[in-house]
Amino acid sequence: MAKDFEKHDLSSPSLEGSPGENTLREPLAESRYHDTDVFGHEDDHEIVYKTLSWQLVAVLMVAEIVSNGMLSLPSSLAVVGLVPGIVLIVFLGVFGLFTSWILIQFKLRHPEVHNMGDAGMILFGPFGRELLSAGTIIFAVFATGGQLLAGQIALGSLSNGKLCLMLYTGIFAIPTLIFSLPRTLDKLSWLSVPSVFSILIAGIVGMVGAGISFPVASISVTVNTSFVTAFISVTNPVFAYAGHFMFFILISEMKHPTHAMRAAWVLQTFATVFYVVFAVVLYIYVGPTVASPAFSSLPEKWQKAAYGIAIPNFLIAGSLYSHTAAKLLFVRFFRKSRHLYSNTVLGWGVWIFLVFIMNAAAFVLAVGVPIFNYLIGIAASLFASWYTYGIAGAFWLYDAYMYKGGREAWKRNWPMTGLSIATLAAGAFICVAGTYVTIKQIVDAYKSHLVASPFSC
Repeated sequence: MAKDFEKHDLSSPSLEGSPGENTLREPLAESRYHDTDVFGHEDDHEIVYKTLSWQLVAVLMVAEIVSNGMLSLPSSLAVVGLVPGIVLIVFLGVFGLFTSWILIQFKLRHPEVHNMGDAGMILFGPFGRELLSAGTIIFAVFATGGQLLAGQIALGSLSNGKLCLMLYTGIFAIPTLIFSLPRTLDKLSWLSVPSVFSILIAGIVGMVGAGISFPVASISVTVNTSFVTAFISVTNPVFAYAGHFMFFILISEMKHPTHAMRAAWVLQTFATVFYVVFAVVLYIYVGPTVASPAFSSLPEKWQKAAYGIAIPNFLIAGSLYSHTAAKLLFVRFFRKSRHLYSNTVLGWGVWIFLVFIMNAAAFVLAVGVPIFNYLIGIAASLFASWYTYGIAGAFWLYDAYMYKGGREAWKRNWPMTGLSIATLAAGAFICVAGTYVTIKQIVDAYKSHLVASPFSC
């Protein structure tokens, strides 16, 4: 396997470039990129992966990231206050754009990187590959389960809870499985278009419902609270941006990977603006008692309307997560094999099996583990904190050291060196603090007898 991860210095990508810059010179650099990337030149392939435009990648990114995570943001403002909440959401959006740029630069230098596991192989060897691959799969499966729970809440709201909650989850799991079956992301990208519209319209409906149903509430500009309570609320916006673990996989299926930064700009701009507006409006009208998810604070008719409209987004986001987990293993098994790009019985059989396993695992966890909501927080703290924030610093430090002159490069580019170290520190802090407060929540839930039994209604 080691030969698959040789260091490719494409010469033209620049560490000093600004976000959004086209850092591969045409046409030679992009030609060399396709010589060494995971799917290679696809002229004679039956299954063609590299079909995505940057616009469709932007849609996929928005559909994946801007989902049920935003519904917890108004409650975060209720805990920390209006101004700190807005500052935090905006800061994390800018921070996410910065780490997106570093990840994309790293991908352009290392075309053979298909997922975080491949990046781990370059940085840390076989142990890094296994650790980051496992983390990607675990987080993707847990995120799929989170979308199943969001679908459960939506269906329960629409039907006034007439069925067992486990049945709602099962009903929602079936289309999630079906939508994750396409082998290539371009099929899911077109499904993601209505997904993006659904969460956008659902958010607007929720804001209109809050504005019509409630007077302006008594809100706080800042709130004094304990570290644990405050950090619990801080994790909501942190993990509302947690989608970078998919970026390598998405870029690997682009026609022109040098355009990836355009998609990142669209994602972070849309997410940040939408998050701020949604969180502020819901908090201003509902007030400090706003629930998480926020739609549950609305009057019944508005709640049903918002949840009903958001269902396509919950479905597609869950499908994207389970697709990602299956795709990582599928490429790992069949890299450089005809089963990767041909319609073979073995290839399709393994693919369908992997998709089924990922969705089944998400369903079993969602309905069978009473503390699953908390476990999502732990998985996000352990892995998403690094994939979205921390590990980007390691990517820049590695490439600067390898391709720009070792430690002297770190000294010459001391602003980026400092930012990269700070990024690593931020990832470590979110990881440790997020894990700690989530474990404390679990302990408190058991003490308060708030934990239900497995597979209960």
